[in-house]
Amino acid sequence: MTLDDFESAVDDAIDQIPEDLMRMMNNVAIFVREEYEPGPGEDPDTELLGLYEGTPLTERDSWWEAGSLPDSISIFRQPLLRHCETREELIEEILITVIHEVAHHFGIDDARLHELGWG
Repeated sequence: MTLDDFESAVDDAIDQIPEDLMRMMNNVAIFVREEYEPGPGEDPDTELLGLYEGTPLTERDSWWEAGSLPDSISIFRQPLLRHCETREELIEEILITVIHEVAHHFGIDDARLHELGWG
């Protein structure tokens, strides 16, 4: 799948997120990246489908907006392509991944996401 086709699949997945939820997101950019690169001390074989980086809404204070960069959600193309066989399966997995990372934006941790079935 070409990068353009993958980005189109990401757009299709994002279009399925309820508008109310998207309106509640504050200062978040979504990016497509090729691969997750594990940091120092991480297992070099770590493979992520997505990653939220930023300050969850539950941790922001009155000073947060003073010069803060946007939060970001990265969607990792190659792991998702390795994980999925069809475009439909890919869109579904991207949707799950984006919702998982959006949940982190709202302050929901991995343990709670697993309880909710979005782990």
